[in-house]
Amino acid sequence: MTVAITLAIALADAASGARPAEYLRGFGQARSIIESSANRCLLLELWLAETSAQHRQGLMHIEQLEEAEGMLFIYDRDATVSMWMKNTRLPLDMLFIRGDGEIVRIARRTEPMSTRSISSGEAVRFVLELDGGATERWKIEPGNRLLTIN
Repeated sequence: MTVAITLAIALADAASGARPAEYLRGFGQARSIIESSANRCLLLELWLAETSAQHRQGLMHIEQLEEAEGMLFIYDRDATVSMWMKNTRLPLDMLFIRGDGEIVRIARRTEPMSTRSISSGEAVRFVLELDGGATERWKIEPGNRLLTIN
């Protein structure tokens, strides 16, 4: 009976998908506001990737994000950056953001598990990853802004 209960719990946990808290111990967290083209401001709960090791890990192995949850990659200086989806199991929207908060490019619904390079195309300070399709649902476009991080 104990084995059956343990197996049932393990299957239920596996079915619910890997959540960020399980893999992102040691990552900082913050709230941010982003404005959209629909004249709305959205409150986001973010995991912060601030070190090289955290940049490499990103959202690898995460299987589920909440509606307003994401990861913000923070770089020390403006640079052209390239991202990939290696070991990332869900499609993401990647927002490439200048130091002043302006979104300059969006890669929508990126391909899970791909090693294809996704470039910012120009120098940026941040990359924000959200659940695939979020930018369409919230009408976020280049020219919109990431307003605050705290």
